[in-house]
Amino acid sequence: MKEHKTEVLVVGAGPVGLLTAILLADAGIQVEVIDREECTAARSYACALHPKTLKLLARLGLAPALLKRGLRIPTIAFYDSSKRRAEIKLSELGGEFPFILTLPQSDLEEILEERLRQRSGLEVKWNYRCSGFESDDKGVTASVEKLGGTGTGYIVPHWETVVLKRFPFQAQFIIGADGHNSLVRRCLGIEYESMAKPESFAAIEFESDLEPMDELRIVLDDATTNVLWPLPGNRLRWTFQLLPCNELDEFPQKARSAIRVGGANVDEDLRRWTQEVSRERAPWFCRSIKDIAWCTQVTFERRLAKQFGRGRCWLVGDAAHQTSPAAAQSLNVGLLEADSLATSLRLILREGAKIDLLTAYDRECRRRWHQLLGLDGGLSSCYDTDAWVRSRIARILPAVPALDGDLSNLVSQLGLNLA
Repeated sequence: MKEHKTEVLVVGAGPVGLLTAILLADAGIQVEVIDREECTAARSYACALHPKTLKLLARLGLAPALLKRGLRIPTIAFYDSSKRRAEIKLSELGGEFPFILTLPQSDLEEILEERLRQRSGLEVKWNYRCSGFESDDKGVTASVEKLGGTGTGYIVPHWETVVLKRFPFQAQFIIGADGHNSLVRRCLGIEYESMAKPESFAAIEFESDLEPMDELRIVLDDATTNVLWPLPGNRLRWTFQLLPCNELDEFPQKARSAIRVGGANVDEDLRRWTQEVSRERAPWFCRSIKDIAWCTQVTFERRLAKQFGRGRCWLVGDAAHQTSPAAAQSLNVGLLEADSLATSLRLILREGAKIDLLTAYDRECRRRWHQLLGLDGGLSSCYDTDAWVRSRIARILPAVPALDGDLSNLVSQLGLNLA
C-alpha cells in the first residue's frame, strides 16, 4: 500500500489526455498519466486535425512530425448522391495551416507520447486504471489498480485481466480524459444531456490504386450522413451512417470488431457491401477497393455533460461530449479544452489564482458546445442561401472542421451565418 503523490493525475492516455499532460509538464507541474490499456492505439483509426488545432500543436514543436505523416486536405465538398452541391475552401482561413490534416490516430498518439517522454522524462503508466476516488477542498485520493493478465481455462484457454495490486494515489487535481464512458464523470455523478437519438456508423478503411484525393467528401442525402476520408498512403475510409433497417443485418459480422482478422471470404463480403452502399449513396465513387485494413461499427450520440467538473475534478474531451464523426469536432475541441484547462491549473498551482477560476473553464466549454450542437444560435440561412444547403443546416453544422471565428468564416462560404 505504498502511497503515490502528484500534483495532477490524468486518467486516460488518448490524444486529449496526452496533450493535457504535455501542457502541464511544460508548465513545470508534476503530473502522472494512467491508462487501463497496454499501449497507445494499435489500430489506425483515422483522425483529422483542424487548422486551429494544428496551430496549438505547432506551438509545442509538433507540426513537422505531424505534417510528415499526415495528408493535407484543403477542400470540403458536399454531395447529394451524384450531384456536387457545395464546397468549402479552407484557404480562406489564411495562416500557416489552411487545411485539415488526416492521419492515423495511432500516429498522433505516438508523436504525443514521444514528446511527453523526451521533454519531460514522463512515462505513461499503462495497465493502470482508476477504480474510484474521493475529494475534498485540499485534494483528491484516487484508488489505482495495476492490471495484468492470466491464462484461464483448460479445454479452451483464454486471457483474462486481473488486478495485481491496488494503492492510493494522492493528487491536488484529477482530470478525466477517459472517453465517453468516463469513470471520472460517473464518480462525480455528472449526467449527460442527450440532444438526439443515437446514430450508428460503419467505418471501412481500405487501400486504393489511385492517387490520393485532395478533398474531403461529405454525402448528405435525405436520410444519412456519409464521409469519404482521404488518408496517407493511398488509403481511403468510408464512414456510412447506418439506417435501422440495415444496422445489424446488412453490415458483415467482422465489422463489429476493429481487430483485423484475415480471411478472403470476409474481405470479399466487406468489399461487396462497401461497393453496394457507395453505388447507392455516392454513384461518383469509382475507385477500386483493394486490401481492407480494418473496419468497425460504432454508435455516436450528440450529448453534453451537464458540468465539466467541480472542485478538484475536471473533464476534457470525449469524457464530456460527443457529436457526429463527420468532422472530428469532438477530438479537436477536446485538444483545445486541454490547453484551456492546463492554463487554468497553471494559474492556480503556480500563480496563486483561486480555484474558482475553473468555473470559467466550465462556462466557456459549455458555451462553445451549445453553439456547436445548435442549442444556442447555431447556423441560420440568408435570403439567397441555396435551398439544398438550407434544408440540411442541422447536419452541416457538425460537418465543418472549425469553431468560433474559423467556423463563422467557413460556413459563410455556404451562404450561412453563425449566431
